[in-house]
Amino acid sequence: MRIGVDVGGTKIEIVALDQAGQPALRRRVPTPRTYQGVIETIGTLVTGAEAELRRTCTVGIGIPGSLSPANGLVRGANSTWLNGGKLQQDLMSRLVRPARIANDANCLAVSEAADGAGAGAPTVFGVILGTGVGAGIVIDGKPLEGANRIAGEWGHNPLPWMTPQEAPGPHCWCGRHGCIETFLCGAALAADAAVPDAAVLPAMAAHDVRAAAALERHAERLARALAHVINLLDPHVIVLGGGLSNMAHLYDQVPRLWGQWVFSDVVQTRLVRARHGDSSGVFGAARLW
Repeated sequence: MRIGVDVGGTKIEIVALDQAGQPALRRRVPTPRTYQGVIETIGTLVTGAEAELRRTCTVGIGIPGSLSPANGLVRGANSTWLNGGKLQQDLMSRLVRPARIANDANCLAVSEAADGAGAGAPTVFGVILGTGVGAGIVIDGKPLEGANRIAGEWGHNPLPWMTPQEAPGPHCWCGRHGCIETFLCGAALAADAAVPDAAVLPAMAAHDVRAAAALERHAERLARALAHVINLLDPHVIVLGGGLSNMAHLYDQVPRLWGQWVFSDVVQTRLVRARHGDSSGVFGAARLW
């Protein structure tokens, strides 16, 4: 069996996939906000799952960042307590076996390209819209990491075609201003709507004018950001995952809007919701083996 672990900003999820790729076990726990806490939580989840399954499994882990090809340290994680850690080395010591680690958006893209919403497509751009904003690229069924292991790091490019009212953009935890993540993440949408994160859609349903306007701005900004991707990569399918991917209006509004920025007379790229929902990342982590 293959175990996958997805380290998110708010939760850590584990799944064990059988030989048919079906989940035999799933658990979710809150994410500790310390480096050592994450190590211990993953270790406890894996050993507990294997005790229940009565077998030793391979382990793949998706993280909201990447491992530097220079020194193997975590960098670029919005769960900033992971940055600078020897995560792969420390986890292998804790688990007493090899463990494979990849960016969580790469894991999502791998899962959705294998048997999800992007199955059969030559090029899949898998997006995470949630606590953070990132993406992964799969070409002919294989993830593209790139020379620096940053392929798909779309969330930390500036929002394209920024208006004077938007510029220079909010300050990002990465140290820059105007990153796509600062406009499209869950906290940014909630702040624009002036409601708590989970209350945006209920506020719109209650005909809250500010919430409705915030959702329209969010969809238009997502259209601009994805048009930039289409101009660079020209993917066949763009799959949305993460908590905000459950907003049904995006799949109608964004494709209607993005054509005005795409450098083409036609846009045949499909925008689809992740078939495996917010579990795409953990399924993809298991598939690292």
